[in-house]
Amino acid sequence: MQEKLEIRICHLYAHFLNIYGDRGNILTLVKRSEWRGISAEVTAFGLGDKLDIGKHDIYFIGGGQDKQQQVIAEDLQRHKKALQEATDAGAVILSICGGYQLLGHYYRPHEGPELPGLSLIDAHTVAGNKRMIGNVVVKREDGSTLVGFENHSGKTFLGASKALGQVTTGNGNNGQDELEGVAEKTIFGTYLHGSLLPKNPHFADHLIALALKRRYGEIALSSLDDSFELSAHQRALTLPA
Repeated sequence: MQEKLEIRICHLYAHFLNIYGDRGNILTLVKRSEWRGISAEVTAFGLGDKLDIGKHDIYFIGGGQDKQQQVIAEDLQRHKKALQEATDAGAVILSICGGYQLLGHYYRPHEGPELPGLSLIDAHTVAGNKRMIGNVVVKREDGSTLVGFENHSGKTFLGASKALGQVTTGNGNNGQDELEGVAEKTIFGTYLHGSLLPKNPHFADHLIALALKRRYGEIALSSLDDSFELSAHQRALTLPA
């Protein structure tokens, strides 16, 4: 009998970092897994909770404003070593906007102290004077595209870490270097809201495959009828910034 496949998802600070409906990314991971007969368990992780690094295959961090980031930044430091060990063992991190900023070395707001990050990626973020709002199209190294909507004033600058892709529409990380997000082994960060994964089913499947690989080794995902999702994706490719 074939082994029942499962993935376990940890939604970090679900009640603080969900400013632009980022929970839609969790729903997409769950449904695209379940449609294939893969069980998907979601754990909401809050302030003061203890992180079990061996349990989860995917960690998700959503977006928030400076106030929410200040609340969770200190608590997140408690889990710096654990999250590093988890990703070293193949766990996936998907982080959006404010969550993305805290993956780097620090976030420097306009007011208040500098917020330390996890240093899981070589990057830093500073508050900018211009709010970057609009549609974004990102071209990845493999030729695929990602679409979404950005709304941020923080400017993220990568060091040695690799970008998620090149911006062809919109601002991306900082509005200067035409790069968007980060893709560092199994760690992914981006400014794309919208939510990201419903409009980019191929990327959602990439994350699911990585999560399964951590637990079972290489698993070929069965195909799904993505005609509706891909129609939305194609339409988004034509939208102005």
